[in-house]
Amino acid sequence: MDDINLQPDSIAAQALGWIDEATRAITPPIHVSSTYLRDPDNGYRSGRIYARADNPAFDQAEAVIARLENGARAALFASGMAAATAVFQALAPGDHVLAPKVMYWSLRNWLMNFATQWGLNVEFIDMTDVGTVEAAIRPGKTRLVWIETPANPLWTITDIAATAAIAHRAGALVAVDSTVASPVLTRPIEHGADIVMHAATKYLNGHSDLIAGVLITREDDDFWKRVKTIRAQLGGTLGSFEAWLLLRGMRTLFLRVRAASQSAQRIAEHFARHEHVEAVLYPGLADSHGHANAARQMHGGFGGMLSIRAKGGEAAAIATAANVALWKRATSLGGTESLIEHRASIEGAGTPAPVDLLRLSVGIEDCGDLIDDLDQALRRAHR
Repeated sequence: MDDINLQPDSIAAQALGWIDEATRAITPPIHVSSTYLRDPDNGYRSGRIYARADNPAFDQAEAVIARLENGARAALFASGMAAATAVFQALAPGDHVLAPKVMYWSLRNWLMNFATQWGLNVEFIDMTDVGTVEAAIRPGKTRLVWIETPANPLWTITDIAATAAIAHRAGALVAVDSTVASPVLTRPIEHGADIVMHAATKYLNGHSDLIAGVLITREDDDFWKRVKTIRAQLGGTLGSFEAWLLLRGMRTLFLRVRAASQSAQRIAEHFARHEHVEAVLYPGLADSHGHANAARQMHGGFGGMLSIRAKGGEAAAIATAANVALWKRATSLGGTESLIEHRASIEGAGTPAPVDLLRLSVGIEDCGDLIDDLDQALRRAHR
């Protein structure tokens, strides 16, 4: 299938149509060996040396993801954090980095508390404002611009193409955390990104049963080789069974993301008019900040993530989460089950999440059931 012009849905559903040559099996085997036989002349003609650096269990999953993102190569990691931090670790001390003020909280904390200790000069800005990006970038000194869009948990939108143009003029690379959009809705490389990151735990896998991350590169260049070396030497390598689970999950990626996006749009529109909701944060709403940019770079929907701000403040938000029956009170996103979370409680001091905000990850349940459950929870919280 590599030489056939197929739609992304078909690529994902058949996982590129690869067949195990030894058995002719459609479902791939799980390769668990940690080491490989050396040739009599001391060489490795198989191309395999040690599984920490190169595991055949990764080949198909990486090839599928690279194809879906229109990238040159992909690399699996043990978690989304392992993937994201590898990009920053591939930089040099003193390099200037721009990152968004609103972004995945764990990575923001790592940048603030660890990356700076290693000598990176990290500056957090409003990445949704092109003028702010242009003013903050330092030609010849800024090495990386990190984008997250839609950005967790406010779901703000960054114009990838405009930001990439500014970064590239200054000699900087652009990396995009596209976890929430997934390649179903946005392919950042097509908009100028150099590297794409996914917390594959989320939509790519979609079943809440593994932890994984992945990077995709536009070019198989020296920077990419450094990223791959960091993965091998620091050991942030995914397990063989997890790679197999990820590949299995990706076969239904397009069905799941489209269903979740359709439901999220309906839920956002319903609760935007709700008497107990102060505001709904969702890029699919026409009056939302960034909607025009989202409509330009997101195709087929606006994702399965939204947040609501409950009237009555923090107490009402927490009470609403306590009263749901179908929604599950849990951290994470992108699974088949719908999740609700009072995000400020999780992130703690310094969070950009207002205390009245509930983050919603919409799954694939009946949308009417999800609306009814959240509606009754909001009403009970205000009795």
